[in-house]
Amino acid sequence: MPTQNKEKYTTEQKRKAAHIEDSYESKGVSKGEAEARAWATVNKQSGGGEKKGGSGAKKPSTAKSHDRKDSAKRAVATKQGAPRNSGQSLDAQTKVDLMQRARGLNIRGRSTMTKQELISAIRKAA
Repeated sequence: MPTQNKEKYTTEQKRKAAHIEDSYESKGVSKGEAEARAWATVNKQSGGGEKKGGSGAKKPSTAKSHDRKDSAKRAVATKQGAPRNSGQSLDAQTKVDLMQRARGLNIRGRSTMTKQELISAIRKAA
């Protein structure tokens, strides 16, 4: 059953829920079920009621500046042909990433290798 208190929702979320509810009712769903589905949809799409603060609101401006510069450096490196995850150690990469890297290095037998075997094969090939 949906919560009766909708004070923390934005007017946009309330409007969206009403629209969804009307749509369900026009399809023959009962009023209570339509309301429950509508609010469940709004919650799934937007994560619930209104949140305090915006994106990155708690991060100091110096940290934001550093992150932007770091992101720009990675973008340039990627554009110049370096893989996006090249800065990560091989141990931190997923097996899927390692498999793609091994494919790029033309390592034979990679499909049957474990993650550790992939890491050692990539280190030998590079």
